Amino acid sequence: MKVRLPACTAFLMTTLACVAFCYSQECDVACDSCLDGSALSGCDSCCAATNGCGSSSCCSNSCCAGSCCGKSWLAGVGNLIKPSDHCFDDFVSPMSNFIFFEDPRTLTEVRPIFFHHKTPRRVGTLRVPGGEVQLLAVQLRAALTERLSLIAVKDGFIWSDMAPGALDVLLNDGWADVTAGLKYNLLRDPCSGSLLSVGATYEIPIGSHRSQQDIGDGEFHVFLSGGQRFLDGMAHYVGAFGYRFPVDDFVQTSVLHWSNHFDVKLTDRVYAVTELVWWNWTRSAQAGLPLGVAGQDPFNFSSTNVTGNDLVTQSVGLKYKPSGNSEFGLSFEFPLTPRRDIISNRLQVDMILRY
Repeated sequence: MKVRLPACTAFLMTTLACVAFCYSQECDVACDSCLDGSALSGCDSCCAATNGCGSSSCCSNSCCAGSCCGKSWLAGVGNLIKPSDHCFDDFVSPMSNFIFFEDPRTLTEVRPIFFHHKTPRRVGTLRVPGGEVQLLAVQLRAALTERLSLIAVKDGFIWSDMAPGALDVLLNDGWADVTAGLKYNLLRDPCSGSLLSVGATYEIPIGSHRSQQDIGDGEFHVFLSGGQRFLDGMAHYVGAFGYRFPVDDFVQTSVLHWSNHFDVKLTDRVYAVTELVWWNWTRSAQAGLPLGVAGQDPFNFSSTNVTGNDLVTQSVGLKYKPSGNSEFGLSFEFPLTPRRDIISNRLQVDMILRY
């Protein structure tokens, strides 16, 4: 005689088996509560009862393999690096203010970035001639645990082409400083699509002084970053608030930023993106020049008269995401406020290869 369990009892037993399995693999949120068998946006029915939970087949699911089963990329080196959190693959990373606008997800990735930046024709209170700047950099992120990640957000080489004047003397070709730190994920709910992370970085002053790097004793950045899914994964918001302050405020400025990213899916792989970034300088350098500008993300000039300055920029662009492991972006950024600091416009491209 064959005994059939009621459907609800079978589901409950399978659910409990899934929870036990995932917790045995140090999953911190019981398979991310994705236990109802539905296919969530950005999450491949993570540990759903229909996917054979409670057995090794749970780990074959891309979402579970990324966040529930503790699978390591470098298992032979002591479980050093874990895969990205793939339960949020419907999100795309911000592009503007890329050194300080941190994605709230826990990620393992390599991200080459190039921008072509134009300054106003006349810059700052001294009305010095402007020009163009290019930067080629590579960001690195590595998930150390399911919530803690190492981030390296600034490096690369700077090319400068300024008209003869003060900026031509101050800003030349050279290496950028290196900035690295840690990010910790405080909240992740893949079912509602909610994220919140906190982090801090330190800029090591080892770049080229002639490129306005290696100034003072470096600087710190502390930030809070969050994200939210809307319309079943068809739209997303990512925001970050941070404070950038130098170790030696005698020669560098301090500034707050509020960065905002909005995207809408045009197709399964193409996103329309717009971003708004607000900068507010809270402290000028005590030594330097009365330039009236301080520079954005890659720069922090020794400017003595920027306290209270505000700058708001907007960018518009597209993101192409063929899979959860790759992403390509193009954006154009421009100022919205009368005060433009050192930006007239910026064209930026990036590529993300993610594990």
